Amino acid sequence: MAGENTLNFTDAAFDQDVINSDTPVLVDFWAPWCGPCKAMGPTVDALATEYAGKVKIGKMNTDDNQQTAMRFGIRSIPTLLLFKGGKVVDQRVGAMPKPEVIKMLTPHVAS
Repeated sequence: MAGENTLNFTDAAFDQDVINSDTPVLVDFWAPWCGPCKAMGPTVDALATEYAGKVKIGKMNTDDNQQTAMRFGIRSIPTLLLFKGGKVVDQRVGAMPKPEVIKMLTPHVAS
């Protein structure tokens, strides 16, 4: 359930891949049984391609990576967290259209 530019984040490598990243990182917290999460999948994959080189975009399966989900208080999925400089700079809960995700990314992306 990922496009070729969509990363797969895990508990084990989360700090290395996300917290210590030099570029902004958008993390989609999801689970295979979640209908709205599946609906968001193509949007996340498309944005990963469009923002390649500007923003790391990936998914984290909350069933397989419960430690990170608990660490950031993920209670509902899908949840999108945008990290910049190791900190959460924006957060959205629930499925949303692509223009809403772009609005979330735009202020944090170097043009």
